[in-house]
Amino acid sequence: MTPSSALQDRWKALAPREQNLVLAAGTVVALALLWWVAVAPALGTLRAAPARHAALDVQLQRMQSLQAEAQQLQATPATSPGDAVGALRTALTQRLGNTAQLNVAGDRATVTLKGASADALAQWLPQARSNARATPLEARLTRSAAPAAAPLPGNAPVTLGSPPVAMPRWDGTVVLALPAATAR
Repeated sequence: MTPSSALQDRWKALAPREQNLVLAAGTVVALALLWWVAVAPALGTLRAAPARHAALDVQLQRMQSLQAEAQQLQATPATSPGDAVGALRTALTQRLGNTAQLNVAGDRATVTLKGASADALAQWLPQARSNARATPLEARLTRSAAPAAAPLPGNAPVTLGSPPVAMPRWDGTVVLALPAATAR
């Protein structure tokens, strides 16, 4: 007796009501399996698609801005190391004032900071990259021990006796690579 004929004999031995129950249970198992294997993963992908699409759009915009920055840097004329040092000195004076000192040794420039404003530092670094074509190699910054007080933001209410808002200040060094002396 083969296994399939044994199953057929057993099926025929079941009452019609039992056959209907076995068919219903098999249908439920088949539908559950279909749901878990085919439908649920597809629905999960559809639900996650808008968020993933938005994240990829943000990533694409970031890549396009980096591409535009790289193309802008490539389009600017070659800068000699002397011009780069001059541009760094100008940017340091404009943005960081007397909180920064520049030391140049070969193709490296080291900027020493003492109590430099975080905002000024954030504005100076892109300026150093674009104007002086200097590439940041290393930064070692620590929060300054005595942060300078700054006025409250424009819309903040001022109350008598309230302490001034402390703006973060930084001490440390930033090492930059100056452009090579070769022309294009």
